[in-house]
Amino acid sequence: MAELNEHPFIFPLSNPTSKAECTAEQAFSWSQGRCIFCSGSPFGPVHLGNQTFYPGQGNNAYIFPGVGLGAIAAEAEQVTDEMFTAAAHKLASMVTDEDLANGTIYPSLTRIREVSVEIACGVANMVFDLGLTRLYVIPFLSYG
Repeated sequence: MAELNEHPFIFPLSNPTSKAECTAEQAFSWSQGRCIFCSGSPFGPVHLGNQTFYPGQGNNAYIFPGVGLGAIAAEAEQVTDEMFTAAAHKLASMVTDEDLANGTIYPSLTRIREVSVEIACGVANMVFDLGLTRLYVIPFLSYG
């Protein structure tokens, strides 16, 4: 993959870790640190030369909690595709240049509370936009 792509996407999503298609260390080593890595299982940091990469974990850590919290806060009558799309857009907007430089496509899990609240606010606002709330007064939610 690294021979054909400047920044190959490598997503070994099988669980548990022992069943992963490759390790984070293998992916970063084989691509000389150029890959975008996301796994279904947790992997520790990878040290390659003078750089450290922090493997991302592509699972339910952000989207489902954010959608659930947003739907509850907005008293949504139903959960829609648009709400998941709003969550995905909000999550993508929370990825920093530092995250990308570290080879991850998700915000650091150290920011999970902040990111989850931002996602919930985005979802709640989508509920309001769609008119799917049971609330009589519609606030605009934002965090931070």
